[in-house]
Order: sequence, then C-alpha cells, then structure tokens
Amino acid sequence: MAAGYLDVLRARHATRLLTGTLVGRLPSGTAHIAIVLFTRAEGGSYTLAGALAAAYGLATAVGQPLLGRAVDLHGQPRVQLPAAVLSALGMALFALVGLDPLPLAYLAVVIAGVCTPPLEGGLRALWPTVLGREDRVHRAYAMDAVAQEVMFTVGPLLVTVLVALWSPAVALLVINAIGVLGALSVVLSEPSRTWRSAPREAHWLGALRSPGLLALLGSFFFVGLALGSITVAGVAYADDHADASVYGWLMAALGLGALIGGVVYGARQWAGAPERRLRVIVALLALGYLPLMLTPGVAAMTGLAALAGVFLAPAIACSFIVVDRHAPHGTVTEAFSWLVTTFGVGAAAGTAVAGPAVELGGTAWSFAVAGAGGVAALVVLLATGRVLAVPARTPTVVTGSENDRNGAAEPGFSSGHKA
Repeated sequence: MAAGYLDVLRARHATRLLTGTLVGRLPSGTAHIAIVLFTRAEGGSYTLAGALAAAYGLATAVGQPLLGRAVDLHGQPRVQLPAAVLSALGMALFALVGLDPLPLAYLAVVIAGVCTPPLEGGLRALWPTVLGREDRVHRAYAMDAVAQEVMFTVGPLLVTVLVALWSPAVALLVINAIGVLGALSVVLSEPSRTWRSAPREAHWLGALRSPGLLALLGSFFFVGLALGSITVAGVAYADDHADASVYGWLMAALGLGALIGGVVYGARQWAGAPERRLRVIVALLALGYLPLMLTPGVAAMTGLAALAGVFLAPAIACSFIVVDRHAPHGTVTEAFSWLVTTFGVGAAAGTAVAGPAVELGGTAWSFAVAGAGGVAALVVLLATGRVLAVPARTPTVVTGSENDRNGAAEPGFSSGHKA
C-alpha cells in the first residue's frame, strides 16, 4: 500500500506541490475558527462571529470559480500569488482594525474570502503534468483527499496554540503569512510556471456548460450539506451528554474514518468507469450516515462516526476524476474550483438546516439531515446517469503541461477503464 504513495511522492516536484498547496490553504481551512475566536476576544457576540464567518465563506464561494477561470486564462503565478497576498492583507486589516467600524470588518473578511487563491483546483490541474501516468494521478487524487483531512485536523490545533501563546489577532496574522509562503512555494515551482490551459471556447458559462459537471456539482452540494449538518448535530449530541469533549471525539472519529478510507481507496487501481464507481461510493456514504440517527451511547456513537467517514475521502477522490473527465477544454481549474465552491455552499446549508432541526425534533433530527443529504446526493447521481456517462472531453496526460497546446500527448486518461 505504502509503495504506491511513495511512488507518487518520489516524482519530481510532487512533494513540494502537495506540501505547498496544503500550507497555502491553511488560512481558508482555519478561517472560520480564527474569525470566531478573534470576534469573541474583541467583545463581539456569537451571532456577530457567525455572521462574519458566513460572510467570509460566501465570499470564498464566489471567488473560487472566478479566480479558477482567471488561472485557466492567464496561468497560475499571475493569479495565485497576487490573490494569496490580497487575501492575507484582508485578514491583516481585520486583525488590526477589529470590529470598529463594523462595515470595515465585514469588508476585510469579504476581501480575504473573495481573494482566497484556488490552490486546490490548481494542484489537481498540475498532477497529470507532474505524474504522467494515469494510475499515479488517481492515487494522487486520493492522497490529496486524505491530506485535506490532516489539514482540517492540524489547522484548528495550530490556531488554538497561537491563541494560547499570543492572541487571536496574532493567530490571524501568522496563519495568513504562512499561507502566502505556501502559495509562493507552489507558483515558483517549474510545473506551475510552465502550465498552460488548453484553448477554450469563449462562453460565459465556462465550465458550467458541461451537463456532466452540473450533475456532479448537484450531487456534491448534498454531500456538503450532509457533512455540514453533522458538525451542528455533533454539538447537540455533546450537549445532550453534558460533555463538550464528546464533540471532539466525534469529529476526530469522522476524520479518522475518512483518512483510513482514502488511504485504502488510493492504494489500488480500480476497473470500470469512475462515474459508476462514484454512485456505489456515494450509496455507501449515505448508508453510513443513516445509523447516526440512532444516537446511541458515546462509545457506539464514536464508532458510527468513524464508519460514516470511511467513504468520504474516496467519494471526493473519485469526484476529482469525474471532474477532469467532464470539464470542457481549457476550464479544468475553474471546474475543480466549482466543486470546492459547491461543496462549501452545501456545508453552509447543512449547518443552517441542522440548527432548526435540533430545535424542532432534537438531536436525532439533526443527524437525519445528514442521512437525507447522503440519500439526495445518490438520487442526483442516479437521475443523471445518462448525462454522466458521456464525458465532455477525453483527458490526456501530457509531458509538458496539462492540456498544454504545445505538449506532446501520451496515452493516458483515454477511456476510464482503469480509474
């Protein structure tokens, strides 16, 4: 199992790109907790903290596909690094000004959100260039999904440590400075500097003109909704047991399950079209969410949370392959960015729905939102099977740059028979 991952990491530039992207995404992965902690430290209410975090999240959702399209048009260095700097400056303004005047605080977090660089989409566009072989690229997608789980575990811990040692304002400044360094490491690499998107048809919809991509986005909105609802439901469950640490155990179990599932999924080659495989994985994901409604004792609930997480990373990794197959020529970074946006919007919707569900029917109802989200994601994939069966393009692994008009094409992502 480890040999396959080592094969990916030994490829030239692979470790640098993966590490730089994760470090560069640290600000976006920790922004919500950092904003909440800073707002509370400045005397703001939880309502205000949530509103500022929501403003950041919405701004990020708007900015990701727009910046992704800019990357496809103008290349990575000309977009990623300036965006990272502007995002960091927005958070620095928020840290220095605080909550007074409040409109300026909102403007600062909106700037930080809109300018968040699309490093996720950029990395996935680079993998075919760096790794060359189809099996390596698919394994890298799985590694990417697993690495996200690690980041979302380590990132909040780092923020907490910085707050304990100094202050929430220092945490905001340090995290965003580290993020800029990560983006800088990526854009100075040879693959990022030389990558060029394929010629694209001028169309205002960009990547969204692909019916298959729209179907995938519709499904992953509900996957995000399920995951977002679990974060609220977990808090309600911990409150029911009068022990705040229970929430941490549930989230850690969920992340551990996703990490294990992602590692196992990426360790082997899979036969058959990825669209069919994705339907099976999402079905198992939905099946894992449904037992959470039972809300048993803490030990059993922690086990169910781990089980619920097992198929999350495989679903995300498989979705990367499907995105690459359905993104129109010249829109690959934008397409990946739309997946990030849709997943994030779904998660926000899940948190919004799960709150009233707790108040209306208790903790079990909030976990039912997660189950319903998983089922809805599966229904979308089943209902759009014909659309997903026809890729918008045939992805190609090239020797120079992914989709580079000057690159020499090699047999690679030709049929989807080995995903």
